[in-house]
Amino acid sequence: MKAYTIDTGFFKLDGGAMFGVVPKTIWNKLNPADEQNMCTWAMRCLLIEDGGRLILIDNGIGNKQDDKFFGHYYLHGDDTLDASLLKHGFTRNDITDVILTHLHFDHCGGSIIREGEKLLPAFPKAIYWSNERHWKWATEPNEREKASFLKENILPIHQSGQLRFIENSANDFPSGIAIRQVFGHTEAMMLPQFSYKGKQVLFMADLLPSTAHIPLPYVMAYDMFPLTTLQEKKSFLLEAAENEYLLFFEHDPKVECCTVSITEKGVRLKETFRLSEI
Repeated sequence: MKAYTIDTGFFKLDGGAMFGVVPKTIWNKLNPADEQNMCTWAMRCLLIEDGGRLILIDNGIGNKQDDKFFGHYYLHGDDTLDASLLKHGFTRNDITDVILTHLHFDHCGGSIIREGEKLLPAFPKAIYWSNERHWKWATEPNEREKASFLKENILPIHQSGQLRFIENSANDFPSGIAIRQVFGHTEAMMLPQFSYKGKQVLFMADLLPSTAHIPLPYVMAYDMFPLTTLQEKKSFLLEAAENEYLLFFEHDPKVECCTVSITEKGVRLKETFRLSEI
């Protein structure tokens, strides 16, 4: 098995929303905001090459929305999905599987491309993996979360015939990838976990957007059920510390991976590194 970091660029989100009840006087030291209170975040994906399968976990925000939409998120940076794939010798046509941790636009927007009036799968030979509970949640959204579930990102996946559901929380997906589900950020978000070079790697998605979110009270205002997130974070961080997991971050603007340890203040950051350094 080989694993590659796939960078798709950066975007900005409101710092207060990203750090919830934590005061700006504290979080601004961790990820300084601009004059509009916006902080920079990565849209970092993960590619796993295993035998004849090439598995992409999430795919960024995409490029099919209009300028007004993108104007809210201040996309920047030189990285793109296609360029990052090509860096490792691949194209979108090589992808056999796309695991969608959840269907918020910054995680699945690259799933579908626009060609004229048509919306088509960006990965024509791939199976797109979600789960039935989250798919129902995303296609019948509540009013609070509705703006994050864009129909043009989601419905064409089903219409293409390339959608499959992972039915259980673990051991359903091939190639030795366990799919763990969490419910605080959104219903049945999937966290892929796999063994790599003798270590367990856990893709954190939005349960833990960055290293700055490791302390338990640092819970996003975007989360649907923040107290559930709090309990899930506590459980996963203790497990990660006790078993020396490598945590892979989708949104940290600087850090790709880290380990954590148990301290007098609770679980805290131990070491940071790039995936390629494992």
